[in-house]
Formats: sequence, structure tokens, C-alpha cells
Amino acid sequence: MARANRYYVPNTVWHITHRCHHREFLLKFSKDRDCWVDWLFEAKKRFGLRVLNYMVTSNHIHLLVIDSGENNISKSLQLIAGRTAQAYNQRKGRSGGYWEDRYHATAIETGEHFIQCLVYIDLNMVRAGAVKHPSEWEHSGYQEIQTPPKRYSIIDTKGLIGLGGISNAEQLRETHRQWVEEELKKNASERKSYWSESIAVGGKDFVEKIKGQLGIRENGKRTIEEADHFELREESVCYSGHFRGEKSHLRAENTFNWKENDYVSTG
Repeated sequence: MARANRYYVPNTVWHITHRCHHREFLLKFSKDRDCWVDWLFEAKKRFGLRVLNYMVTSNHIHLLVIDSGENNISKSLQLIAGRTAQAYNQRKGRSGGYWEDRYHATAIETGEHFIQCLVYIDLNMVRAGAVKHPSEWEHSGYQEIQTPPKRYSIIDTKGLIGLGGISNAEQLRETHRQWVEEELKKNASERKSYWSESIAVGGKDFVEKIKGQLGIRENGKRTIEEADHFELREESVCYSGHFRGEKSHLRAENTFNWKENDYVSTG
């Protein structure tokens, strides 16, 4: 499989989604979700990955990151996905693909759209009906933001403080908690597909800027205006995204191959 030819747009926030092969619940055991999180921490150390939030569910992951170095996102995903697959396959005596061939990346405008996406990731397992509050799901960035570890931190707290327009870590925790609680009072079960299916989400100027930076041609793409945001969409469908709590399609545009064979034999 060819290495990901991923776009590099400096200082852009990306929402990454990647699901297990054939919609299988290969992350249903805590030890496998632990493994994914451990390798996320390793990717931060090796490649300087700037992580703003994450969520590991039973069959897919969400990752909110800043594009801070050419190929650091694709290299990180190759490492995390490959080593997680390797550990699972060795333990189970299994061969074959563990992940879908492609992960999807959506550019997110900073400001209010960034905050909405951050909270949307936090509430994934609430939407799925697995928990009533994000504090009940261990494998997520919500836990670290609210209870920062003394060692082995993954979340880029300084980055979150800057993007959230917040003064310090204590205010970040309180403000983040308020964002989540406010969303829980609304329809937290509603899936908003644009966060994981679009090429870009934000204001009109931001969406047009991303379109230009990615060199996207008009054929097959459309800019959609909604009440509170614009979306850049791809018409065609890449694959069925039957996620737990994420039950629609991911789009073909802005999906990227990752080189599984760098890290694990798929048989």
C-alpha cells in the first residue's frame, strides 16, 4: 500500500477519523484502547504531534490535532494504527487488516467551530448510548483535560488554552466542563455528519482558503451554507461508516492511505 500523500497546511486544526476493518469492534477491549492511547503518546514524543482531543471507541477513533510539521500526522497515524494492529493480531493469533485503508481528515476553523468540534468528540460515546456523561468513558481526551496527569500527558494544554481564548489551565478545565454541560442540555444524541464527512468546516472565508490551499478542483465538490457554518463537501462516497454513534458515510475527498505494512504483517 502506498504511503499517504497527505496535504500539509501549517497550523491548521484537523479532525481525524479512522475506523476498524469491516466495521468490526476490534477496540472493544480496554487493553486494546489502552494500547492505542499508549502509541498516541509515543507519536507525540517521536513526531511532535500536537493533540488537542481524542476519543477511542469500540470500532473507530477520533483525533483532533494541529498540523505542526510536514507528514507528522500521517507518520503518527501509521505508527499508532500499525502498532495497535500488531499487538492485537499477535495476541489473537490473527492475520488480516485491522483498520480501513483510509482515514479521513476534516479541516476545522479555529474559534467557535473548533470549540464545537472539540465538544462533539467528547460526546461521542454519549451519542452512542454507552455512557450518560463523557467522564464515564476512560479512553478520551476529556479525562486528561479535566484531570491532567502529572506525567505522560498527551493533550497539548497550551494549544487548547490559546485556541479557546482562555487564560490558564484552571480556567481551561472549568470552561471546558461548561462547554460540555451546555451541550448535554441540548440534543447530545444528534449526529452532525459534517464534522467527520466534510473536507473543511468553518466560515466562508476559511472554507474557500482551505479549498485553495488543497488545490481542490470544483468538479464533484460543493460548498454548503448552513445556519452557523459552511462546509466543503465531496459528492462521492468512500465507504459506509457504520460507526457506533457514527452511522453514516465518510466522503472520498480528504481520505488518506496509511502504510500498514511498515508496522504489521497483514498476511
